[in-house]
This record gives sequence, structure tokens and C-alpha cells, in this order.
Amino acid sequence: MSETTTAAPQKQAWHVGRSEDIPEHGRMVVDAGDKTVGVFRVGGDLVAYENRCAHMGGPICQGLIVPRVYEQFDDAGRPVGNAFDESDMHIACPWHGYEYSLKTGRHAGKKSIGLRPVTVEETDEGEVYVHI
Repeated sequence: MSETTTAAPQKQAWHVGRSEDIPEHGRMVVDAGDKTVGVFRVGGDLVAYENRCAHMGGPICQGLIVPRVYEQFDDAGRPVGNAFDESDMHIACPWHGYEYSLKTGRHAGKKSIGLRPVTVEETDEGEVYVHI
């Protein structure tokens, strides 16, 4: 009896644009085949996700980009207000407000929920591609 193996489907590269067109905390949303993908620059690096919120499929990559909000407490443990963490930028879905870390793609309150990552490549020549 012969053994058959099935190779994983080959991913196709889709040109997104020039690296300089995606500034820090910026984005570019593009169609790549039958998917829409958002490419973001966070901490100097590029990350990419399918433009589909894990909650109800909303266009997450077109949402508001904001710093993570956290509650501050005084020495006695009493809340004293909110502050922003610009080192952890988040994106909020325009449909229902589900919020995800752009660095990790994980939901802000429930880490088991996340966006679908897409492989992104930045070439030495300054071109950006996603691989679907």
C-alpha cells in the first residue's frame, strides 16, 4: 500500500503598497484575492489581520485605533481615573466596539478571542506584501 501526502496549499503574495505609506499607528486596508486585509504599523513593525471581527464579522480593520485604556489606583487601592498606554495600541470594531490589541490581535478582555493573522512581508526595497 502506498502512502499519500497532501501538501499545504501554496500561499499567494499580494502587493499592498510602499512601506512609507503605512506610518506608525497607521493602516492600509486592501483586497487580496477573496479576502480583505488590514496592515498596521505598530512599534515599527508591520502586522496584518483579516478584516473580520471575531464577534460578528464586522470590518474590524476599519475601526478606530486608540491606545489601551487602563484604570489607575491610589496607594489605598481606590480608583482614581483612567490612563492611556500608547505602547499597546488597540483597534475597536465599528459595529459593536469589540476591542483588540494591534500587537497580538487578541481581544482586550478575553484573550481566547482573537483576529485572524495574515503573514505580512516588508522587503528591503520598501514594498509590502501579504501572503494569503
